[in-house]
Amino acid sequence: MNFNNLRAGVVSFSSAFIASLCCLLPLTVVLLGLGSGAFMMVTMQYRWILLPIGVIGVSLGYYFYFREKQRCTSIGCAFVGRKFNLTLLGLATVMLVAELLLVIYPALVSELLQQAM
Repeated sequence: MNFNNLRAGVVSFSSAFIASLCCLLPLTVVLLGLGSGAFMMVTMQYRWILLPIGVIGVSLGYYFYFREKQRCTSIGCAFVGRKFNLTLLGLATVMLVAELLLVIYPALVSELLQQAM
């Protein structure tokens, strides 16, 4: 299995992980008790660059997936790594939606932190 077969999943998941560095990862660290709210405030400063990277990367992952699916359909080849790509695309989409909700609804984040404390 070469990288071209897994490109869609890898691109989308890695970009969603990069986007999670501003919002989702710090929230998880705070909720687990491994860091403070100050850590989250520092990382949230970079959301203006990290979230667009996530949106572009996940969109690019879907583009790669459907382009490869169409190519394999037209020439009759086997689409190797289809389920793996779909799994990574789904995880990346869920991560990105969660991050965007945390940014759009900051009151939700404060409620989560208050309940955790």
